[in-house]
Amino acid sequence: DAACKNRPLDLVFIIDSSRSVRTEEFEKVKIFLSKMIDTLDVGERATRVAVMNYASTVKVEFPLRTYFDKASMKEAISHIEPLSAGTMTGLAIQTAMDEVFTEEMGTRPANFNIPKVVIIVTDGRPQDQVQDVAASAQAAGIEIYAVGVDRADMQSLRMMASDPLDEHVFYVETYGVIEKLTSKFRETFCAVNMCALGTHDCEQVCVSSGGSYVCDCYEGYTLNPDKKTCSAVDMCAPGRHDCDQVCVSNNGSYSCECYEGYTLNPDKKTCSAMDMCAPGRHDCGQICLSNDGSYSCDCYEGYTLNADRKTCSAADMCAPGRHDCEQVCVRDDLFYTCDCYQGYTLNPDKKTCS
Repeated sequence: DAACKNRPLDLVFIIDSSRSVRTEEFEKVKIFLSKMIDTLDVGERATRVAVMNYASTVKVEFPLRTYFDKASMKEAISHIEPLSAGTMTGLAIQTAMDEVFTEEMGTRPANFNIPKVVIIVTDGRPQDQVQDVAASAQAAGIEIYAVGVDRADMQSLRMMASDPLDEHVFYVETYGVIEKLTSKFRETFCAVNMCALGTHDCEQVCVSSGGSYVCDCYEGYTLNPDKKTCSAVDMCAPGRHDCDQVCVSNNGSYSCECYEGYTLNPDKKTCSAMDMCAPGRHDCGQICLSNDGSYSCDCYEGYTLNADRKTCSAADMCAPGRHDCEQVCVRDDLFYTCDCYQGYTLNPDKKTCS
């Protein structure tokens, strides 16, 4: 018997039949579902199976309470037709929570401790928000496996899948080879899951591994030598963060800040130079010159910068080399005029004398 005597599951397949899935590819998905059912120990008291079909709309092809034998399930799957149009993956997950994982539709009561499992098969990018609705589903105790095919958006698959992601996200190049995942799921569902049984002593994350388990840690933590407990790592160590300027470590996490004269951009990572010469930001007596997050002071013509590099004093415009009078320079606050010695008269150029 190819079917493993897996622990009973309430298992829901959610399959994408948007317009990007060609007819012959959709047929391959149906074959994959049938082969998956062949590997399961299905029955009213064993694993119950439901199938949902989605595009712009969502259709429950059959809920968990309808079929309890493989032949009936496979016959129903063979008659499923694609829906075409969009890819509303978030709506499909929400519909599974609202309309399929209910006792009225065949989900067993919580006190039975039957795992609730979803396997989503898609080749595209969701056209709605999946992250929040997937998080709600997982918070409700639903384990989500995401299977991406061909053009599938890996980031979206990771957003909707349960942790650890390397055990819940699968990708195949084409629908033609999707059947090879059957054995992967068979191993997943047949193995004794020590993590699910609660018999482990991992402080943070338990990873099931072939009838046994290993411990792991959340991002920002590292496994201690005892292989069970975790310690916060310095997230600001070189290569661990993506802050543009200043990284501030905070107990296994971090935040970004900027040098003086810069402000944090909306991405909370990069920094932009502020205009340090904006009113109230500088202490220059006369002129402020902005320079990439810093500034320097300068003075109006006729003034000179004092030693404090901020304030200005009126310059002596009649000092040697500062004027162009031929004979006499007469200082007048910030300006000067030319004059001549007795016996000379100022020429029309107001500088030379005759």
